[in-house]
Amino acid sequence: MAATSWEESVKSLKGVILDMCGVLYDAGEDGGSPIPGSVEAVKRLKASDLQLRFCTNETQATREVFVAKLQRMGFDISVCEVFSPAPAAVAVLKERGLRPHLLVYDGVVPEFDSVEKTNPNCVVIGDAAEKFSYQNLNDAFRVLIALEKPVLFSLGRGKYYKEDDGLKLDVGVYMKALEYACDVEAEVIGKPDPMFFQKVLDDMGIQSHQTLMIGDDLVNDVGGAQHCGMKGVQVRTGKYRPSDEKHPTVTADGYVDNLAEAVETILKLRGQ
Repeated sequence: MAATSWEESVKSLKGVILDMCGVLYDAGEDGGSPIPGSVEAVKRLKASDLQLRFCTNETQATREVFVAKLQRMGFDISVCEVFSPAPAAVAVLKERGLRPHLLVYDGVVPEFDSVEKTNPNCVVIGDAAEKFSYQNLNDAFRVLIALEKPVLFSLGRGKYYKEDDGLKLDVGVYMKALEYACDVEAEVIGKPDPMFFQKVLDDMGIQSHQTLMIGDDLVNDVGGAQHCGMKGVQVRTGKYRPSDEKHPTVTADGYVDNLAEAVETILKLRGQ
């Protein structure tokens, strides 16, 4: 069988970027559980000659809390290796002198402690879960509609994600509601934003064509990475649906059953 496009590029790789929820683990009320084989797959990548980073749209906890949870699951991972939207959003807010009204999960609020929030002149939304009530959405709407030039930041734009008990609506659904109500286009911070991916590449000090992204979200993980010049592989875990392989606009460079299979293929082709 002929090698797929991503397999042909494996020998020239210098770095791998992994999505987290749906690739490393499935989320859940009890913290979630690792996907079989993923803990060992991360260990194998770290023992290889490839650089490894983790790129997530997780916005329900600070990076420190989030990483500690994954460490308890057995993953060899540190905070400095993880790129998530909230710290990136804080940098943008400070740079532009903006004061956010936050519609985010309580666990991620501490990420914004260093930002002034009185008399808000923009809105930041993340995966707020149960906080996406009518009242809270309406409060965010009122802030935006009162501004002469409304500014809306969305920490990702996913449609849904997977927890242990099934699929859950993600932040992109509520982003679209506010966009529609306020005639505004949200600025997305997180995947698939090219600048977000570029920060990860800059940290590794390598070029996009030397990098492989592995994720469960065809549009935000795979498509976003491809738009930046990376190869993108989709795992058939997490939010993957069989219809993804017939998507009208995005086609992964390869599909694998899980992260363990992807890593096995990478290391075998590299003779490791």
